[in-house]
Amino acid sequence: MKTITRMLLRSLPSLLSCLTTLSIALAPVISLGAEDGEIPPPKDEPKVINPGPPPSDAIILFDGEDLSQWKCDKDGGPAKWEVKDGVARVNGTGGISTRQGFGDCQLHLEWASPAEVKGSGQGRGNSGVYMQGRYEVQVLDSYNNKTYFHGQAGAIYKQYAPLVNCCRPPGEWQTYDIIYHAPRFGSAGDLLKPATITVLQNGVLIQDNVEIKGSTGPKGKPKYEPHPLKQPIALQDHGNPVRYRNIWVREL
Repeated sequence: MKTITRMLLRSLPSLLSCLTTLSIALAPVISLGAEDGEIPPPKDEPKVINPGPPPSDAIILFDGEDLSQWKCDKDGGPAKWEVKDGVARVNGTGGISTRQGFGDCQLHLEWASPAEVKGSGQGRGNSGVYMQGRYEVQVLDSYNNKTYFHGQAGAIYKQYAPLVNCCRPPGEWQTYDIIYHAPRFGSAGDLLKPATITVLQNGVLIQDNVEIKGSTGPKGKPKYEPHPLKQPIALQDHGNPVRYRNIWVREL
């Protein structure tokens, strides 16, 4: 027993030295969260989705088959735009809106102005994408076509000109990818937080998280009117045969 005790006493300094070294090595790791203010990891693991396109968690609004997800703005009945060869074409029957309402969302769509150029300025390949039916991202043939800057393709109509004009020639397909956050209103209808929007056209950033100033329109100062959080997305019939395809949305 005495022999074992002597052996333990002799090895104690070495054991203490090892423990000291280990504690010094672990100290930075242990102190990261508490002392260095590191943000704790999220409790929920990010959901796995298939990126597609379209992403597996997207709501398909138009896949080239029909416009069953849309209604006619004039009478609330079925959308009457022509659907042919996987494309929906504006045909003078009025604008269309989604049957489902959306608030914060990511919207993807593809559009093309007529290949045969007719008119100029706002009369050439004009349509529009209305978030919540009231905040317009302009659709226009802006390829070698002069108009007021905050009315060309990719503008938040009459509020923000696009950062750049990256339009393709008439007849070619263009993409809009829109990240939209809806405005928030108080119980008395007061504006708590304005809507914000980011737009990429053909993969190029053209609106960078700008604050929408209110409903877009051709005249007058923009202003907010209180409305529900979720409202339809609308596509405008401006009398030009603009075409659309591959429309999907992800709720955020």
